[in-house]
Amino acid sequence: MKATTGNTEQRRQARLRQRSLRISVILAAISAAYPAYAQTADGNAAITIASAKTDGESEALQTVTVNARRRDENPQQVPVAITVLSGDALAEQRVYKLQDLQQLLPSTTVSLAQPRQASISVRGIGNNAGNSDGIDGSVGLYLDNVFLGRASMAVTDLLDIDQIELLRGPQGTLFGKNTTAGVLNINTRQPTFEHDNSVEASVGSRGYYQTKATLSGPFNDTWAGRLTVSQTGQDGNVTNISNGEKLNGGTRRGIRGQLLYRPDDNFSLRLIADYSEENSSNGVPLLYSTGPTVNGVNKYLQLSSKLGNQPVTNPGQYQLNFNGNQSLSVRQGGASAEANWKLSDGFKLTSVTAWRFWNFSPVNGVFAPTLTNYGTQVNDHQFSQEVRLASPTGGAFDYVVGAYYFNQHLSNQTFLDYGPKADIGITGVNRGVLNNVTSISPGHIDTDSYALFGQSTWHINNRFDLTTGLRGTYEEKSGEVSRNAPLNANPATAPYWSAYGLSAYDSGNLKINNFSPAALLNLSYKVDQNVLAYGSLSHGEKSGGLGIVGVSNAPTLGSNSLLIAPERANAAELGIKSSWLDKRLQVNANVFWTGVNNYQATTFLAGANGVSLPTLINVGKVRSRGAELEIQGKPIKGLTLGFNTSFIDATYLSYDKAPCPAEVANLPGAPASCNLTGQRVAGVPRWTANLSAEYQHRVSDNVDQYVTGSYALRSSTRGSVDNSIYSEIPSYGLVNLATGWRIVQGDKSWDLSLWVRNLFDKRYYLSVYSAGAGTQASGLYYNAAVGDSRTVGATLRYNF
Repeated sequence: MKATTGNTEQRRQARLRQRSLRISVILAAISAAYPAYAQTADGNAAITIASAKTDGESEALQTVTVNARRRDENPQQVPVAITVLSGDALAEQRVYKLQDLQQLLPSTTVSLAQPRQASISVRGIGNNAGNSDGIDGSVGLYLDNVFLGRASMAVTDLLDIDQIELLRGPQGTLFGKNTTAGVLNINTRQPTFEHDNSVEASVGSRGYYQTKATLSGPFNDTWAGRLTVSQTGQDGNVTNISNGEKLNGGTRRGIRGQLLYRPDDNFSLRLIADYSEENSSNGVPLLYSTGPTVNGVNKYLQLSSKLGNQPVTNPGQYQLNFNGNQSLSVRQGGASAEANWKLSDGFKLTSVTAWRFWNFSPVNGVFAPTLTNYGTQVNDHQFSQEVRLASPTGGAFDYVVGAYYFNQHLSNQTFLDYGPKADIGITGVNRGVLNNVTSISPGHIDTDSYALFGQSTWHINNRFDLTTGLRGTYEEKSGEVSRNAPLNANPATAPYWSAYGLSAYDSGNLKINNFSPAALLNLSYKVDQNVLAYGSLSHGEKSGGLGIVGVSNAPTLGSNSLLIAPERANAAELGIKSSWLDKRLQVNANVFWTGVNNYQATTFLAGANGVSLPTLINVGKVRSRGAELEIQGKPIKGLTLGFNTSFIDATYLSYDKAPCPAEVANLPGAPASCNLTGQRVAGVPRWTANLSAEYQHRVSDNVDQYVTGSYALRSSTRGSVDNSIYSEIPSYGLVNLATGWRIVQGDKSWDLSLWVRNLFDKRYYLSVYSAGAGTQASGLYYNAAVGDSRTVGATLRYNF
């Protein structure tokens, strides 16, 4: 009887388990189809998850937070064209150089000849005057909420990065400096109140190595610190066949220390100090094209033969032939303090105080015996102070208001050390005027910029938001540029000094001041909880400047030719942001139009004796229009796919005093200038596309493997500002791959990865620019800065 009772009880329990299993299956199906209405068997609402999780990995795309509007927000809910890159993704793909960001970001071009000649363009605006010390960039760069006065300050190893955000379109009504094309916001990892320590070592082909160490953790309950040190080195990929030296390589090292004070939830203070240096031959000018052959004569080759030089005329060989020195030195660093107070009633007050410096010293001997050394040394110091007040959110109306001050003192010295055959190399006639002479042109500029800004959002109802913004900037710039009397010059040649650009000159005090407004009108509409549509109109201005890189043609044209008017941009945009398939798919798209007046650019104006010099001018009008598409999806567990593409039509609407390309400038009787109205803006590919994929899976209980890959495609473009056919950069695509294993051992872990950058060893160019400046002897020709060759390597990281 007891046995029978026991069997009956077992059968009853089995039926209950089967019923429970059937109910669980039904609930799982209901939860998948209607997650908001899933219920338990007792009728109570169940806790639902947007997507199932297995082994700690969610099928939904990872949610990120941005501070683009100086509030922590989901970028899918921000009615602005913004792209976010995580620090982990950058590390896995071995992206740590500024120029490599264009392989991941839409509508972005980084032009880099060497650290001083660096510029960033977004949507076709900004890649115009990278070597001009006297003007700001069209794209604002921020490091930990600190505006960087020049793109060159970001030409360093981007390590210990938390997140990078790219905002497109005119900016300035929310923070920092005013810009006309966009903002690249770089955020490093903050100190933690839990231990977050790591050491890392990488080795690779062509002598590549990188070492990095990070220590982060608490000192007590209110103070935490973070220290990161790094060093990177690699041999060059350009060979000087005259001596076998490898150029376009070198070393970088840096240190960054941070303190975080957080006594309670209402106050935090973050202190940062950093220093880095570079010693390299990066950006060595490679001969890209010798220009046209006219009546059977190529001026550049004819001159090379006369000087006894045999140039390498195939740029794809990554070779050059010269007997001079090539090197550069960069020293930079700074300190900042960011304080945040949470005030009563939900207000937040922020103060960011910062000081930075950037020093650059080059040695360029690639044109010996014409020039044994030339270049521009730069010392740049800046101070900035920003204060912002953010209102509480959750009501019908919220806003951010603030004030900004920026001071910059920059001094430079342009030097020309002419060689023993300088007269022949530049004019074709040996009069003994330039031979072994040194010409030095010092310059300086001081900037004071003051701004008030504010942006507000009116939440009209649950669907409509109206955002308006306004900024007023008053800026003063003063400076001077001069040219010293020539050193080692023969006094008997003094009558020729003016014609040869040697006579002493002083611009006197140069001054420019202007008021620059910026404005924003944005209307957004929430179609539903997963779809946001928006439209915006904006106006932005970039301050005027002074041409202080050498005296250029000021002795002929007058000192007023050194004054540059502000650049003004009007922009319109329509966009949509959407999430699908339970947040496993995101599709964002927009169309845009930007018109720029007084576009600032570097050109070449004819000087005496046929020598043209780089001159900073206002071009006239530029129009950029196009479309952008960004897709990110997670089709199956562990697999994340990303894709973005851009079409950009950037055109000069008026540019009637443009430099002539070699196909015109090298002809007999060539005009002093040409008309590029209606032609494409230089350095802007019509099409860019970036594809990425990452797959992660569990190998065992404590081992995960990941595989990542990316493909970056850029269409052809004319590299030089004169739009010469001889400066055409062909379209190219780059493939990068990596795989790695993460091994967890309690609270410690190892990460071993194998990777390759530029898998198929594609020969490509970061910039192409005109050289020779229309001299009578050489004519106009073109140099290039080459991209990275294939690098295969391995990285081992230990976290503890």
